[in-house]
Amino acid sequence: MSLLLRLVAMLCLWGGIMEIAEQAGVTKALSRLMYPVIKLIFPRLKKENYILEAISMNITANVLGLGNASTPLGLEAMKRLQTINTNTSVASDEMIVFVVMNTAAMHIIPTTVATLRGQYGSSNPMEIMPASILTSFCALTVAITTAKLGNRLLKGKQK
Repeated sequence: MSLLLRLVAMLCLWGGIMEIAEQAGVTKALSRLMYPVIKLIFPRLKKENYILEAISMNITANVLGLGNASTPLGLEAMKRLQTINTNTSVASDEMIVFVVMNTAAMHIIPTTVATLRGQYGSSNPMEIMPASILTSFCALTVAITTAKLGNRLLKGKQK
């Protein structure tokens, strides 16, 4: 029960911080800063698109290792991606890439895991950082590459 309360408290804290960041305009600044990278992954999205804000906040939460806190941000990004989907009964290429990218959960600081390790007595909860960064980068690379190739192959078969 104690673990559950700590995780819920962390989720609430970061959810509040993300809401404040959005209202303060930090999300717009982050989306502009991340635009060159996001444009490579999502070429159809325009620079001032409100979808970029949700995607960049989700990526930021994942990079900070806040997996649970990134879930509501990811759901919001998917809702926004659905608004530009021409066939609403099928996921768009952008939606597929976003889901696999989100599942890979690239993180630099494994906050949730480090918190759990610290609570269970680890003398150095952050010692997993190098392995965590390497594995999440590899997972992200494979996920995006596979999704992009799958989308291309599917488009080729439909022609």
